[in-house]
Amino acid sequence: MLLTRPDSVRPEVEAFTPYTPGLSIDEIQERYGLNQVIKMASNENPLGASPLARAAIERHAAKAFRYPQGGNPRLVAALARHHGVDPARVVVGNGSDELIDLLIRTRAVPGRHNVAAFSPCFSIYALQSRFCGVELRQTRLKEDFAFDCNALLKLVDGETALVFVTTPDNPSGYSPPAAELKKLALALPAACLLVLDEAYMDFADDENAHSLLPELSAFPNIAIIRTFSKSFGLAGLRLGYALLPPRLADYLWRVRLPFSVNILAEEAGLAALSDSAFREESLRVVRQGRETLSRGLRGLGCQVWPSQANFIMFRPPAGSPAARDIFERLLRMGIIIRPLASYGLPDLLRVSMGTAEENRRFLDACTELLHAG
Repeated sequence: MLLTRPDSVRPEVEAFTPYTPGLSIDEIQERYGLNQVIKMASNENPLGASPLARAAIERHAAKAFRYPQGGNPRLVAALARHHGVDPARVVVGNGSDELIDLLIRTRAVPGRHNVAAFSPCFSIYALQSRFCGVELRQTRLKEDFAFDCNALLKLVDGETALVFVTTPDNPSGYSPPAAELKKLALALPAACLLVLDEAYMDFADDENAHSLLPELSAFPNIAIIRTFSKSFGLAGLRLGYALLPPRLADYLWRVRLPFSVNILAEEAGLAALSDSAFREESLRVVRQGRETLSRGLRGLGCQVWPSQANFIMFRPPAGSPAARDIFERLLRMGIIIRPLASYGLPDLLRVSMGTAEENRRFLDACTELLHAG
């Protein structure tokens, strides 16, 4: 590549399309002049943040001028205890996005290695692979959004550095049985790392039936990524972690930018891990809401996909307004959900679980819109 001017950039950057986040409450209030808006679009915790985490942030706010301790050893130790794993496996980062980026950067050589994933998938896999100059190979999910692991394996060769699998998947909420993931892990080349992105795993009805975390030590080629953004309610603080083969974890610590997890995020994470009552209530509210919204939308004639996550994907019934129109009309009513055109699914919508009152308002609004035609 030839740099011809001081504002020239790499070719990968010239063609880069940024990540598109969901709409915020403030912008919808301003756009439509609304006093109250509920957000059910970004898979956030409907109960907010843990009271213990909020108290920890207030208690440690005066330390904001200090750098955090290098390597975040207290948080690493707490996560190792929480999951019953060797601390040498744990790497924490500025959200799981940083860890996904680091895995691509540390494992894949640009122009040589490739990365494999399903389609659609979490856009960060594609964005960071492209930014790093690494080929991303994708295969479509099955018609029912289940995983076609045989098709995924056909993409893999001796130069595949990483295979990304999100489970439960986004936007469908599908999560395969753990046995299917074991089979996939065993079928991969010895040097290929299977990365299981389990951001939503704790919302599953039976986590152990879907996750390989309890058997992590038996699989040297598996990495698991989790986040504090969902059930722990700390999305705004950007805190995630990975459970990796120890040697790979050591390399990630070496190249991770120093202090990427700030003091307040670390203290909030430690407090959230200790607040079992809040987390259990969060899981209860989400699972109950998932049943309520699934039943309610099916009663309105929508096609609803079974979900193990804190959101559900649905298709409006035939004869109703188009998915995009429903999304726009809900915005005017002060309800934000997620249209799925960016996933290549323009006729589908995704809604996150809210509080009981937010779920009721959403279903009432859908009843009004779908009956109005």
